[in-house]
Amino acid sequence: MRVEWNGLNTIFMNKKIAILQSNYIPWKGYFDLMNSVDEFILYDDMQYTKNDWRNRNIIKTVKGKQWLTIPVRQISLNQKIYETKISDTLWNKKHWNSIQINYAKAPYFKEFKSIFEELYLNNTNTFLSEINYSFIFAINQILEIKTKISFSSDYKLIEGKTERLVDLCKQSNATEYISGPAAKEYINAKLFEKENIKLSWMNYQGYKEYSQLFNQFEHGVSIIDMIFNLGHQTTQYMKSF
Repeated sequence: MRVEWNGLNTIFMNKKIAILQSNYIPWKGYFDLMNSVDEFILYDDMQYTKNDWRNRNIIKTVKGKQWLTIPVRQISLNQKIYETKISDTLWNKKHWNSIQINYAKAPYFKEFKSIFEELYLNNTNTFLSEINYSFIFAINQILEIKTKISFSSDYKLIEGKTERLVDLCKQSNATEYISGPAAKEYINAKLFEKENIKLSWMNYQGYKEYSQLFNQFEHGVSIIDMIFNLGHQTTQYMKSF
């Protein structure tokens, strides 16, 4: 909750944050979580993991689901996400070609074509984090998400999985931390309680179906599927708007 003071500053009485690694053209839940908070910290100081959402996502095709994967170099197992570089400079043209072939007949493809064509064909970034951020930023503009995006590198990081998250909340003056449900496996809720920080869990259940191209409906695809099929009605099929 924001409270305006003299029209000059914004004071957070209750500040919500989320902390998550950057993903490539993420699904709707990622943007729903981002829109649910006041500050979203991109946690790219984490170890890069293969076969994960950092460098790939799913689109729908006439033959079913298709992975779009950015090829990257993994030099060591301790490599951080922000240290990860691409290994094939033609990835962007290949991905854009697949998107055009499969979404050309989507109702709103023409309306948003120029935005994504620019993102793909003129993307000269060589680091995965920078590529992911360029897409996240552009999609936020389309969805009109106003959440502040910051980076874990903007903060001092301490050791300990939960300890680090709690400390990031304290450094950012957060009163509530909203986490994805998968983190229940390792988060120590008592550490948040000790610091009087509310711990909440994002619920990704109950999304409405919408009109998609091709056969069986799929929830777990990239947000671009919604944008090309729904246009500015996309947020009507999300929860936090």
